[in-house]
Amino acid sequence: MNGISLHDLAPEAAASLDEVVRGLHSPQKELPCKLLYDERGSELFEQITALDEYYPTRAEMRIMRAAGAEMAARLGAESVLIEYGSGSSTKTRILLQHLERPTGYVPIDISREQLERSTQSLSEAFPELRVMPVCADYTGSLELPRMVGRAGRRVAYYPGSTIGNFVPEDARRFLARIAEVCAPTGGLLIGVDLKKDPLMLHRAYNDALGVTAAFNLNVLRRLNRELGANFALDQFRHYAFYNPVFARVEMHLVSLSEQVVRLGRASIHFDRGESIWTEASYKYTLSDFAQLAARAGWRVAQVWTDDRTLFSVQYLVLS
Repeated sequence: MNGISLHDLAPEAAASLDEVVRGLHSPQKELPCKLLYDERGSELFEQITALDEYYPTRAEMRIMRAAGAEMAARLGAESVLIEYGSGSSTKTRILLQHLERPTGYVPIDISREQLERSTQSLSEAFPELRVMPVCADYTGSLELPRMVGRAGRRVAYYPGSTIGNFVPEDARRFLARIAEVCAPTGGLLIGVDLKKDPLMLHRAYNDALGVTAAFNLNVLRRLNRELGANFALDQFRHYAFYNPVFARVEMHLVSLSEQVVRLGRASIHFDRGESIWTEASYKYTLSDFAQLAARAGWRVAQVWTDDRTLFSVQYLVLS
């Protein structure tokens, strides 16, 4: 990548096999949502963000374009920007255009292929910026490149609605780990999806073109390819719904028949109608999220929303 050194901390497939088998043997079968984002999954998600039904990306981009300069001022001059789940880094460009003399940019993503592409593109767009990509599962503890510790004030960026993929207690732990990275003087700019009409949520996760269904089913294709499983994709169907009790959208893959799937040495039995839970997306009120952030050591300093209050971008400081 034109002299850019990738800090590769991606987990080995064997470690993922144990995690997958444990999840599929749970009473409610489940898979970690990070498995959705291989190269094909990342491409499909980028297509999802452009769909008419999928409001979060458009709402967030409107907020970023309207308030990008104000956000960059909050993050401060001569800071190193650490982005969790960088993806295509589309929104990051808006921040980088406004940031004053950033000393470095650390994009962290589990999809190596997309990380390499986006890093190359950003380096060409911002040739003076020192870019230090990290391929890793950022939901656990990870070691950042050494230069980050010497680069001055560390500020984190977590765009999109990905914080909603964590159950609230895991979200608290994750935010607390970011607080440790950014201590003592850093901040966090984070996207938070807000509670809204359940019908709008249903449409967002059940698009008419079936792109979200393909994205969800791709996780089984990945398990077949990488872990030697024998999932028959035509025997599973995408199913997503809003659960108002927990204020979350749940995404599942439902078995259309009684069947047994082989995964390594494990045999996974499915009843007809039994599901694999592949992703949760929690929705918050502003006060709910402020309370969650406070329990992780953060204080909400500023909130930006779109004109329909569908989505928020929030700046947090260490409390």
